[in-house]
Formats: sequence, C-alpha cells, structure tokens
Amino acid sequence: MCPRMCDADRSVSHGVCGVSDKLKIARAALHFWEEPCISGENGSGAVFFPGCALHCVYCQNSKISDGQAGLEVSVERLIEIFFELACKNANNINLITGDHYIPQIACAIKEARRRGFDKPFIFNCSGYESIDALKGLDGLIDVYLPDLKYMEPEPAAKYSHAEDYPGIAKKAIDEMVRQCPVCRFNEDGLITGGVIVRHMLLPGHVMNSKKVLKYLYERYKNNIYISIMSQYTPIAGIEERYPELGRRVKKSEYDRLTDYAVKLGVENAYIQDMEVAKESFIPEFDNEGVAYCGDADKL
Repeated sequence: MCPRMCDADRSVSHGVCGVSDKLKIARAALHFWEEPCISGENGSGAVFFPGCALHCVYCQNSKISDGQAGLEVSVERLIEIFFELACKNANNINLITGDHYIPQIACAIKEARRRGFDKPFIFNCSGYESIDALKGLDGLIDVYLPDLKYMEPEPAAKYSHAEDYPGIAKKAIDEMVRQCPVCRFNEDGLITGGVIVRHMLLPGHVMNSKKVLKYLYERYKNNIYISIMSQYTPIAGIEERYPELGRRVKKSEYDRLTDYAVKLGVENAYIQDMEVAKESFIPEFDNEGVAYCGDADKL
C-alpha cells in the first residue's frame, strides 16, 4: 500500500501509517483554503483521512496524522459523504491523505459514479506513494495534488524519516502525470483535470526548494501547475528539537524562490502572500460531516 513496506497485517495491527484496515474519516466539510482553482467561491469538499506514512516533524495536521482521530465508516457511508458535500455545492471532492485507504476509496468512487456523481475527484497527498497503489486509482481521479517536499535525501530523512522520499515521489508524480496529463479548467476557472504539485518552502531551505522547482520545470515544463507555498508555521515545541524550523519563512527567502521560478520559465504557478503564515489553515478535526445526517436523501 505504501513505500514503507512495513508488511503489517492491518486487520490485526496498525501499519506505519497508524491505522488499521478499517476506513476512518476525521472531517468532511467545505474547505476554502486550497488553491483558487480548487476552492473557488463555494469551497472544496474536503474529506480528511487520519493516518500518514510520513509523520513529518513539522506536520500541520499532526492531530490526525498519527491515526488516532476520526470515526470508522463504511464504504457506503463514504459514498453518502460525497453526495452530501455535493448538496452543499462543493466544487469537487478533495481526498486528503487517503493513501492507506486506496482500495476503499476506489470502490467508493466507482459506485458514486455509477449512481450519477459528476464532481471531480482530487487526490491530495504527500507524494510518498506506491506506484502499484496509484494504479488502483487510474481512471478514477481527475486531479492529483501531491507534494514534492525534498530533492535531497538528507532533509527527507531528518524531517520526514524517509531518506528515499525524493526518488519515490518523483516516480509517483510521473505516474500521476501519466494518468492525468492535461490540466483542464471549466468556465469558472475551476480545475477539472490534471496535476498540481505543491512545494512548501521551509525556513533556511531555499536551495532545496530551488532544486524542486528546477526538477519540476525541466521534467514537465508548463504541462503541470506548481503551487509555491510560503505558509510554513512552526508547530508548538519544534524549536527545541529542530531550532532551524522554529521560525516562519522570511519574505526575502520566498522572493528569492519565486524570482527563481520566473527565471526558469515557470508560467503555471500559484504563489502566496506572506501574510498567510499568520492565518490558520488547520480546521477543527471534530468529526464534522462524518456521522450520517441524511443530506444524501435529498438527491
């Protein structure tokens, strides 16, 4: 299921991802803090899955990444959630960190489509993905939204416990682009197909970020979109373990990175105002929208 290859029998124990084989969701609600082509005015139908194979030391979603949060649901309930979010006029269904539930997600998408569901499905992930698992989503996902965090093994090992992250993520993004090779948008400017690769600048790591942008541009030119993010916010206590990550990104650092992107020739990109680091993009993981509410019956 993932590059960790932990060989856990998740029917009886948890994997590195922190979850069993039981499908869990920590939140299902409209989300307004994604890229403009995803959130639009109505918001993205964000489904947050607990658990993660990476466990980055600076994780903004650490409340759910250990797998302990959320409620167990059936595949049928997940399908109902898709329709309930559609009833709220969500632009799309945004599946966030669902790597370890790909078989259930694939089953839910197929059945939802059979029942007439017509919103785009977005797979929002860390980039640390198994090619075999991604192939299970071929033809089902409209938009891939992966990270590409590192180009060097050293920071990948230090901050995400995954020295092999760069090689794994590059191959995974290749597979995503193979499945969704063309970025498409509707008349309202909302994305309906393609790949957007996110990269968040870490404080003091402009060189790593430049390498990421250079790789993405040389590999895919302007066939993908790149989201260059300045929103890094230190989590509580991180300065004690990783002093270099104990501050926000400086404007001068971010300007150097975005200027570099322009010099490379990057045209399809999203950038952020520095003020966003002062805002909270982290919702309450209080199981909102997870329990049955009957909205699907309105369809």
